[in-house]
Amino acid sequence: MLSKKIIIENIKTLIYALVIAIIIRSLFLQPFYIPSSSMEPNLLVGDRLFVTKYTYGYSKHSFPFSPNLSQKRYLFSEPKRGDIIVFKTPADNRTDYIKRLIGLPGDEIQFINGDLYLNNNQIFKSIISSDQKAYCGNEQITVNSFEEKLPNGKKYTAVYRKKYSFQNSDKFIIPEDHYFFLGDNRDCSKDSRYLSDVGYVNKINLVGKARFIFFSSDIKVGSIFKFWNWSNIIRFDRFFKKIN
Repeated sequence: MLSKKIIIENIKTLIYALVIAIIIRSLFLQPFYIPSSSMEPNLLVGDRLFVTKYTYGYSKHSFPFSPNLSQKRYLFSEPKRGDIIVFKTPADNRTDYIKRLIGLPGDEIQFINGDLYLNNNQIFKSIISSDQKAYCGNEQITVNSFEEKLPNGKKYTAVYRKKYSFQNSDKFIIPEDHYFFLGDNRDCSKDSRYLSDVGYVNKINLVGKARFIFFSSDIKVGSIFKFWNWSNIIRFDRFFKKIN
């Protein structure tokens, strides 16, 4: 039978390990899983990635369960256009979303005939492919793939349905201390265009910046527990891939 002293020491070790894990998760790195296709082709369902918590400073959402200790953000650094960011949705301040930052405080954003305009200037995009495949939920669709370039020089790939499902909008005017996010899979993303679901995101709700993928598996093919089919299930080419 284990002595009382050994049991106490084991409990202490577990507590220390838990505290260290919470500190790392809250202040440095946190893993996230991609459950939807809204960021295709850059992030795929089944990607597992690391987010740096220190990039934009810290708020209550930096910590597990978002304890309501403060309504401020500390050691804040301004996000850059084009960053892929995890944030808590304003609708419930609990659900994690991951999208690309497009609009900063004071910006005006509008869609006209399917084209994205920032402060009355059309975001430049050049066609990459007109027959690329992307998922929208469980449906695989054919999309137009473009390279978009933001005013700060940030380039990334965005895809649109052949017939744009989101063509025109009123102007979105970004309030102070808020940000505007879009999914790269433009016609299959619930993002800041939908004010009742996501809308403008307060800087307090920023969780961290997506940095790199450390593991990826195609859950549509099968479970990773089917080790005999790993060559088809696990996307080895995405391991340690830097996120643009």
